[in-house]
Amino acid sequence: MIHFEWPWLFLFIPLPWFFRHFLPAAAPSQEAALRVPFMEEFKEARSSTAHIKIGRRVLWFAFLAWLLLVTAAARPQWLGEPLALPISGRNLMLAVDLSGSMMAEDFELKGQMVNRLLATQAVAGAFIERRVGDRLGLILFGKQAYLQTPLTFDRKTVQTLLHEAVIGLAGQETAIGDAIGLAVKRLKKNKTADQVLILLTDGANTAGEVAPIKAAALAKSEGLKIYTIGIGADEMMVRSFFGTRKVNPSADLDEKTLKAIAEETGGRYFRARNTKEFEEIYKLLDTLEPIEQEKQVFRPRTALYPWPLGVALIIAALVILKRSLPKMRLGNMVQKTGLNQ
Repeated sequence: MIHFEWPWLFLFIPLPWFFRHFLPAAAPSQEAALRVPFMEEFKEARSSTAHIKIGRRVLWFAFLAWLLLVTAAARPQWLGEPLALPISGRNLMLAVDLSGSMMAEDFELKGQMVNRLLATQAVAGAFIERRVGDRLGLILFGKQAYLQTPLTFDRKTVQTLLHEAVIGLAGQETAIGDAIGLAVKRLKKNKTADQVLILLTDGANTAGEVAPIKAAALAKSEGLKIYTIGIGADEMMVRSFFGTRKVNPSADLDEKTLKAIAEETGGRYFRARNTKEFEEIYKLLDTLEPIEQEKQVFRPRTALYPWPLGVALIIAALVILKRSLPKMRLGNMVQKTGLNQ
């Protein structure tokens, strides 16, 4: 269907009629008399001047051009079929640890050992791609917590900024409490019935101004559910001067605090020791039920104003040309008569 963005502009259609009937006519111009010695040439010139007057047909064409111009100014648009947008109403924030311990290469990805951040970027990136309809945000934390991406439906941007994250960008330590506090602050401005924070870390809270448990209590009061993920293998082989030995790269992981945070807010704690477990955790998180809201409908719009505008300009050009031709012929006649003298 056709829709006009500014239909009130059609009120200007009678404007030319108003000017013609209510404004005073222009004073006749005082032109010098033209002396023509030959009567026949004078008659021909007089018949040419008669064509200068605009006839009814030209007036109707001029009015049609004005009507099309007003139509174009009203911004006609073609509205397409309604398209339902997949909106769940969930605000989902991801908080990713960038402390120095994320450099540990204890995850396998495509047959190669990679550090924890690369594994997170691969698995969490796929998770972000599947979250159609959620408002997603990204927090990066180390010694300090930073909001990298505010809540948005643009999953591609969130993915890109996650993959651009660098270990140590936010400091070498870990401020879990500050990351939760920042999430509460940002989600508080965009409240819905379902607020979720997925917090991923491989260590313990060693920095920041807010204790993790206190931050969890604040999150609970704001209705924020927190899912915590402890990342890191339980054991790995390390070569040294004395040979190869087995170590626990996740010795610093504070699982007790992460479990307490999840329980306090009604969430759940997960443990990711390898890439397969990591992927299973995010698949499990995919089962979160979306909040039902009124469907939002989008109708694609196509601008149509160039068509009436183009036709109006063509008609206006023809009207101007119609008025100019008799004057040009009269001028040529006068010039010819003067030369004959």
